[in-house]
Amino acid sequence: MTSESRHVPVMLQRCLDLLAPALERPGAVVVDCTLGLGGHSEALLTRFPEARLIGLDRDKEALRLSGERLAPFGDRATLVHAIYADLGEVLDGLRIPAVQGILFDLGVSSMQLDEADRGFAYAQDAPLDMRMDQTTGISAAEVLNTYAPGELVRILRQYGEEKQAKRIVSAVVRERDKEPFTNSARLVELIRDSLPQAAKRTGGNPAKRTFQALRIEVNGELSGLERAIPAAVDRIAVGGRIAVLSYHSLEDRLVKQVFAAGATSTAPAGLPVVPEKYQPKLKLLTRGAELPTEEEIAENRRAAPARCRGVERIREAKL
Repeated sequence: MTSESRHVPVMLQRCLDLLAPALERPGAVVVDCTLGLGGHSEALLTRFPEARLIGLDRDKEALRLSGERLAPFGDRATLVHAIYADLGEVLDGLRIPAVQGILFDLGVSSMQLDEADRGFAYAQDAPLDMRMDQTTGISAAEVLNTYAPGELVRILRQYGEEKQAKRIVSAVVRERDKEPFTNSARLVELIRDSLPQAAKRTGGNPAKRTFQALRIEVNGELSGLERAIPAAVDRIAVGGRIAVLSYHSLEDRLVKQVFAAGATSTAPAGLPVVPEKYQPKLKLLTRGAELPTEEEIAENRRAAPARCRGVERIREAKL
């Protein structure tokens, strides 16, 4: 299956429209911080024929597939094996001090969900891996089998917002003492058996929150995002724009906080005239978090949880 046939970019038109005023300028550079299968990047290069694209991804297989997809654009596309938290270092290495556009499409990619042996999807049995970069780091199985019970409870509560964390972890610890966890089906069954009936009747698959929590822990997603969004604000040129697609409240809350801080005056209360150094550095381009349309959700069910936020850099100086 080709990358084009198995990937429908989420909220594509809205992202293009948000970034357009910055990328229609000659010589514009745009960074796709989550390249994936290259759907957003392909559209960016097509719509903005004078723009140069820098694409980042930690997944080497995604880089290979997106490289094939973007090959017709030649040297307009530069693909880098890196995590988005290293955005600043990547741009330094390319000797690019500032860019005009930055896009984040957070969470797990379509390819990672669709490849059974990656272990991201709770709907099919697979090895409990969940690493976006399979060349480094610990797997989800190692987390389940080696973390202390209290740490597992913290992860499920903090990253999965799982109210039944203690109940699930108690079952995990009991079962891992008998035999270590290796595959997803056993974990899904354990979660189903652990939860009270009332908890299984709402919120979709009862394993969803636990799998989300494990994926975030394995890949350091939130800690990376805490570095990446401020780095993006720091490297966007005046007049440049950032668009972010989030898929759960933890991601969206973090993005919202950074954007809101940049769009707020830092002047002490009571100043009759606010000096420029206290003026907001960002302008919010979206009213809250924008949602996908019903038509898009019908076409691509994975768009349903998406939340889109955009900002424009309106003043020099670091945040």
